[in-house]
Amino acid sequence: MTAVLLYDGDCAFCSSCARWLQRWAPARAEVLAWQLTDLEALHVTVADVDTAVQWIDDSARAAGPEAIAAYLRTAGAPWRVAGRVLACAPVRGVAWPVYRWIAAHRDKLPGGTPQCALPSTAREPGHGPGEKTAS
Repeated sequence: MTAVLLYDGDCAFCSSCARWLQRWAPARAEVLAWQLTDLEALHVTVADVDTAVQWIDDSARAAGPEAIAAYLRTAGAPWRVAGRVLACAPVRGVAWPVYRWIAAHRDKLPGGTPQCALPSTAREPGHGPGEKTAS
């Protein structure tokens, strides 16, 4: 299994962050919008991805800042260090409240749109960016 970082592809801010990670911190992982992913095959629920970004690999699952730390630990040297620091207990203790604040205000952040504020559970898988629905 390839490691996967799942993000909310219907959120412009989240998509911008995912593109930033792919460009500046390339890693040995796929970065995918959850709406374009077979969640069932990854044993992930909509509730999981609705709560936070998700990391899934052969040996671990993580969410939120811990998922970002796991991703960074698979990237190049300077990013691996950042991933290890982010995974440390004292830093995680600060990272989660910051992550939750960002998630709650992502529609107001640079790149955010009103669509970012909508709860993703109101959007069904199969209705993500670039997906066609049955008529």
